[in-house]
Amino acid sequence: MSNRELIIPANVALIPDGNRRWAKTNKMNLFNGYNYGIKKFVKFSLWLKSFGSKSLTVWALSTENIQKRTSQELSILYKLYVRAAYDKEILKMLDDTQARLKIIGNRKLIPKAVNKALSSVEKRTAKYDKFYINVLLAYGGHDDILYAAKKLLASGAAPRSISEDSLKKNLRTAKISDPDLIIRTSGEERLSGLLPWQSSYSELYFSNKYWPDFGKADLSAAISEFSRRKRRYGK
Repeated sequence: MSNRELIIPANVALIPDGNRRWAKTNKMNLFNGYNYGIKKFVKFSLWLKSFGSKSLTVWALSTENIQKRTSQELSILYKLYVRAAYDKEILKMLDDTQARLKIIGNRKLIPKAVNKALSSVEKRTAKYDKFYINVLLAYGGHDDILYAAKKLLASGAAPRSISEDSLKKNLRTAKISDPDLIIRTSGEERLSGLLPWQSSYSELYFSNKYWPDFGKADLSAAISEFSRRKRRYGK
């Protein structure tokens, strides 16, 4: 399919799965495995922007991950997040592409040092508007809906007055555009609770490749497949 025939998804969501299995297959430790995953995400963001997409939402860490992963693994991830927040190459990419980065999730579950580092990137990119990167951290789809419901009740809203619109406006993910395309790597064919409110009409693309092995040609294949889909939106 030629570039002229491609229908570019404006908003893409990503579940970059398979870092641990990739590390094991390549006889690497978890630190290097996840580090490769972060480097691939930087490349992926640039590829996606070059295709013409407007936003990217990536699920970096779920509430379930925080509950079930070992403290050692979480420590590795937190260390890498802090390092990424001060990485000159990553910051240059955000500056050069005028990309705004936003962290979304239950940040009370994240160590203060990690929050501080990530907040510095949010502040640095706050005025950028050429591309949007939403990082879901300490995020769960059910938790997001529960958060919105509790927020409405705490505001004094009467149960009968709660509507779909009011619930949506109170989600942590309220400002995220509904994804046109959701990509998940590593062969797992499920969403695991990603953006349940926003993904009703999203097209799904599952790749058998582990995240660090996912290349530009794979993204092109995903967009080509998206272009062949007929989106009816319930019609």
